Parts: sequence; C-alpha cells; structure tokens
Amino acid sequence: MIPGEALLYTRANGVVYAQYRDPPHNTIPRWIIGGDPGAIAKAQGDLLDYTEWQDLCTLAVTNPTLKKLMDKLVNTYYMVKEEHQ
Repeated sequence: MIPGEALLYTRANGVVYAQYRDPPHNTIPRWIIGGDPGAIAKAQGDLLDYTEWQDLCTLAVTNPTLKKLMDKLVNTYYMVKEEHQ
C-alpha cells in the first residue's frame, strides 16, 4: 500500500479487486482483496477451492466412477511428485 494514494475497488465474478486511481501508480495491476472463496480460487488459477475439494472427496465415497477417477488422480499425483523431488 502506498500511503495517501486513492484506491478504486471493483467486483467481478465474485472477486473484489483494488487498484490505484491516479498516475503514476494506476499502472500497477489490480490485486485481489476479497470475495467468494471459490471465485478467488478460480481467479488465482486454482481448479477448486478447499470446500469444493472436500465435497469432491465426500462424493467419491459413494460414487464408484468418481472414486475410480480420484484413485487414478491420486496415484498420478504421487508419481509426478516423486519425479520432482
């Protein structure tokens, strides 16, 4: 934060952003300051927020197709993780 500089606040797709209003600081890209956790996760490039991940895991317990896919995903994750250590 730059003391004394005015900020503009905008909301888009459930995410609240701030950016400086006046030159020369208005060239600094906007940044996330709040909003819906799912929308923030997506704005930051995440596939799911934590609540959605928990819901996915819970649903996989009772859905055989999803369970099979989640097992493949977890196995793939561990293989990739091991390669990068």
